[in-house]
Amino acid sequence: MLLAIDAGNTNVVFALVEVSGQAREIRARWRIATDPRRTADEYAVWLSQLLALEGFARDDVSAVVISTVVPRALHNLQVLASKYFGGDALIAGRAPLEWGVSIDVDEPASLGADRAVNTIAAHALHAGDLIVIDFGTATTVDFSDYKGAYKGGIIAPGINLSLDALVAAAAKLPRIAIEAPAVNSVIGRNTVDQMNIGIYWGYLAMIEGLVARMKAEVGRPVKVIATGGLATLFERHTAVFDAIEPDLTIQGLAIMWQGAHIG
Repeated sequence: MLLAIDAGNTNVVFALVEVSGQAREIRARWRIATDPRRTADEYAVWLSQLLALEGFARDDVSAVVISTVVPRALHNLQVLASKYFGGDALIAGRAPLEWGVSIDVDEPASLGADRAVNTIAAHALHAGDLIVIDFGTATTVDFSDYKGAYKGGIIAPGINLSLDALVAAAAKLPRIAIEAPAVNSVIGRNTVDQMNIGIYWGYLAMIEGLVARMKAEVGRPVKVIATGGLATLFERHTAVFDAIEPDLTIQGLAIMWQGAHIG
């Protein structure tokens, strides 16, 4: 099986993917807080225990593929692959896992690996012009055309980052959970309700507004794909998403690995 690793700014996601021909099935997934200082040995102890809890062993992993937006975390993940899983990891964006799609922006090298991988996965799963919204540490809104070429996008503070900044800057505001308000009113009657309204409905309004502006600029029908841990939080209260793909980056890594080994 394939061990796909997506190292983001907040969490590192590990997923065990069973690959057969063109088929992919995610058998298990785990996440751990991103810490560039975490050693390969520490990863191995943690991951070995979780594999065992799911009924797997290290020997079940035959290949490792990595995508990262945290360069300092890469080395220890590579050591993890070579020391504990018996082979060199393949890195998204490097031979033999080049993007294989056009990155049609002013500075292609600055594009985050996760956004390129998401573009590849989205076009493998959906046809036409696509907008991919990834709710992570930052929220990214990316447009790729019907040929699969990445054309550009938007970077906004993630919802958790926005809430952290608000609480840190305002001494009397409490830390709250991010959740859909119990009622649809946007006239809050107490501090917690007012914060919840501002964070939740304000963030959703931002997403809807950005997507509307992007669609108007594209001028053609566009399908909107949402991914990231918080995508489902907004699903019940907006019609802006055409599909939710919670494991888009992991799917993209598996697709790229398949392409290198089948193509």
